Amino acid sequence: MNYGPNEAGKYAQKLRINLLEAHGVDIILCPPFLALKPVFDAVADSKIKVGAQNMHEADSGAYTGEISGTMLKDLGIDYVLLGHSERRHVFGETDQRINLKIKRSLQVGLKPIFCVGETLDERQSGSTNVVIKRQMEHGLDGIDADQLKSIILAYEPVWAIGTGLTATPDQAVEVHQDIRSLIRDLYGQASADEICILYGGSVKPENTEGLLRNEDIDGVLVGGASLKLDQFKGIIDATLKIV
Repeated sequence: MNYGPNEAGKYAQKLRINLLEAHGVDIILCPPFLALKPVFDAVADSKIKVGAQNMHEADSGAYTGEISGTMLKDLGIDYVLLGHSERRHVFGETDQRINLKIKRSLQVGLKPIFCVGETLDERQSGSTNVVIKRQMEHGLDGIDADQLKSIILAYEPVWAIGTGLTATPDQAVEVHQDIRSLIRDLYGQASADEICILYGGSVKPENTEGLLRNEDIDGVLVGGASLKLDQFKGIIDATLKIV
């Protein structure tokens, strides 16, 4: 919950100017709902895409204060974050509800960025793989291989979000490999090879290159560092060294 419409629009304009030479990097900005339109307008006709931070699983109805996927599509939005750790742990969203949101997003033509990840207690108890498997199996229930092509996965170690802690490249790769292996079990080798898996957990300019040099990490989901233009630009510059 950062940056109102005016500030977000100005930020997006500055980012666009700074990224004129950033060829080969896909960038998706996910501002708050009220900032979607000014950000969308600021990056129109550029390589930068826009996504929402959430959506309701119903297409319409008496859900005061909620935003539907159809509303997002009407605005021109292409992507939506679903299952983010804060939605799970602050707002109590269940795997089952996230599954409904994923299905609805696909029905209306949005591309979901589906987040999974474990807490510190779950990691310390050795339950990381069990937790990730549960979240993915429930979240992707009823999703076929063709629909999976429109989904981006994001591994979000909850213990590394906003704490300054970061999973080491080895820790991140291990989970990404487990995620890809699970996709292979559920959908086959072709789907496992094609799926895009992002890492999101205190991503900074100084750790981006080390993470992205691993073939199982396809990109990064940037949190706090994206609020500072120089930090975000540093992450993009580090990415350009890899592509």
